[in-house]
Amino acid sequence: MGKSFAVLGLGRFGKRLALSLYEMGEEVMAVDKRPELVEAVADSVTYAVEADVSNAEALKGINIGNIDTVVVAMGSDLTASIMAVMVSKEEGVPCVIAKAADERMGDILKKVGADRIIFPEEETGMRTARKLVSDSFLEFFDIDDNLCLVEIKPKPEWIGKNLIELQLRDKYHVNVVAIKDESEMRSFIDPKRPLEDDTQLLVIVEKEDLKFLK
Repeated sequence: MGKSFAVLGLGRFGKRLALSLYEMGEEVMAVDKRPELVEAVADSVTYAVEADVSNAEALKGINIGNIDTVVVAMGSDLTASIMAVMVSKEEGVPCVIAKAADERMGDILKKVGADRIIFPEEETGMRTARKLVSDSFLEFFDIDDNLCLVEIKPKPEWIGKNLIELQLRDKYHVNVVAIKDESEMRSFIDPKRPLEDDTQLLVIVEKEDLKFLK
């Protein structure tokens, strides 16, 4: 079962994050006080909500406490970000991630309850979405608009099985192009060799199929 996410603030980063999470098959509530931004994503997320996230009652009114992960994406508005973080934690959100314009803002948001801070110069909405959806993605490289190259850790249920048994192409829509273990990347792949805990796979996958690797 997928996670539920709320993205508060639909600037460039927040919009890209919300759209990417939804494309990966997650339940996404996108929230902003500007109606034109809400309308722009309405057909591309689970819920698009117009609400002032700097207002505690407005946040409570959208049932923020029922969300698994809240991302506070108003990096330039410290007051609104503080309110959104505090209310989200008070309402019982397990994980609150906040975007910060600088380290000082990040320190403040940490103090009021943020579980993790994102700095925009280091993260993009799409990259953050991948990290939130799965901790098995080690590296990610765009090939074109539809195709990507991803370095992943094997799922726990893959350990001890070989590529023939796993049938990754049929079940997960991925093509394994290399295997890395003991710090060595090899393009020659023995399909009968069982995967181990320290094995890493380099696979080519269409972006719309990334959800199968979660």
